[in-house]
Amino acid sequence: MSATVWSDAPIYERLIRERGDVAADARKTAEATWREVGRAMDFRLPGIGGHIATHDVRPR
Repeated sequence: MSATVWSDAPIYERLIRERGDVAADARKTAEATWREVGRAMDFRLPGIGGHIATHDVRPR
């Protein structure tokens, strides 16, 4: 959730000004980590000619 979503929450706005948008930073780090893991790990399914899984395997 971005800081703009919380524009009606002055306490949240103050925390973002003081500490930064920790939730957004954590999300960006998680996405970058997921991309790095995808490059480092082999997610091909065995026995299917090396095709990459087409479904989303990320945890929700």
